[in-house]
Amino acid sequence: MTSLSRLRFLIHQVARKLFSMLPKGRRHDIYRSFVDCDPAPNARLVLKIADTQEELEACFKLLHDAYVSSGFMTPDPSGMRVTIYHALPTTTTLCAKMGDQVIGTLSLIRESAIGFPLQRIFDLSEVREKAGYIAEVSALAIHPKFRRTGGTILFPLMKFMYEYCTTFFDTRHLVIAVNPRHIEMYESLLFFRRLTANVVENYDFVNGAPAVGATIDLKYAPEILRKAYEKKPLRRNLYHYFLETKLPNIQLPNRRFFTTNDPVLTPELIDYFFNQRTSIFAELSERKKTLLHLIYDLPAYRKVLPPTMDAPSDIKNRRHQRFSVKCPARLVLDSNEQPISLEINDVSRYGFHARTSRKVPENIFLNAIIRLGTHETSRLTVQAVQGSDIADKHFCGFRIGEPDLIWRKFVTALYEGHTHNDLDQATRFLP
Repeated sequence: MTSLSRLRFLIHQVARKLFSMLPKGRRHDIYRSFVDCDPAPNARLVLKIADTQEELEACFKLLHDAYVSSGFMTPDPSGMRVTIYHALPTTTTLCAKMGDQVIGTLSLIRESAIGFPLQRIFDLSEVREKAGYIAEVSALAIHPKFRRTGGTILFPLMKFMYEYCTTFFDTRHLVIAVNPRHIEMYESLLFFRRLTANVVENYDFVNGAPAVGATIDLKYAPEILRKAYEKKPLRRNLYHYFLETKLPNIQLPNRRFFTTNDPVLTPELIDYFFNQRTSIFAELSERKKTLLHLIYDLPAYRKVLPPTMDAPSDIKNRRHQRFSVKCPARLVLDSNEQPISLEINDVSRYGFHARTSRKVPENIFLNAIIRLGTHETSRLTVQAVQGSDIADKHFCGFRIGEPDLIWRKFVTALYEGHTHNDLDQATRFLP
């Protein structure tokens, strides 16, 4: 290190020390004063779901280099950072591209049978007490050339994340585990709230580095952001940027139906990333191997998944594969009663589970009218089973008596499809 470099390093360290001595509120005000969100970014910038081998590999390589340089992992022979969570259909990897080059990425890991990384070390009981699904924001990396450009890539990527979570991913709570030196950025700019007051000193998911857990409730985030930023100029107003600005750079997925996941991994891609390029599958526990077989219960996937021994008894008892959706529906009772509103959150071959506006009478058949997509409506005969109340909210499982043709074809497509593109293709034959 040259004398000039040492001087700059010392000045930087002194500045950080002085900044840390300021009151917390003042520090947060200073963070917000640095916000600069361009409502018209470079037209060559594209924000999309990474769904090709080339895009996914570029994301994993960018992440690998960022984590190695920060000491969050040791170099991998593949040159990529790939985890078991990237293999799940409930994980979506977002990317920012400038032309053909991936310059930013993050992954959204929705809760599944395998869970998500931070739940191993942080208590999520308070978050779970509230309604709504949880997703972990993970694997964030920005290309070195764009890390000191005032958020020209980070803010568009964050906006894409917000729009995707609130519009398509059916997610209410975001959770993060970040290095302590970065947590105040999330607290001050986006109003994440710490899960605990303590720092976890050794987080094995990032090579033993310390970590702080935090969460944000997307249901209340708009009002919190509005109050914090309403007097700011537009380029420094994250409320206006996230909720009112439209970026043509963002390519949201084209969904014909109200599904909530966008799986992209074909059997070939799974084999490439988790068997050929890395040893992720070979190193899994027997339990996780078995769960993978339940998640990808299709012949084409069994050929590339790791072989399993006998499944644990609690896994053996699981029966039908379920698919995450968010479909509005209503139950029609006799002519003298108001219909019961439903929000269906998962479906299987023989039924579905829904949140209901009030308790549903059991042991009788009812007529259900379900919006499967913008232009598709299914009419079924159903029977309520296994009703439950949680915090003054009503939930119920339903058994299907007489499915119509649209429902049968829709569910068949869910079972036979591999990716969100497969589903789109498989359902084009619907009337």
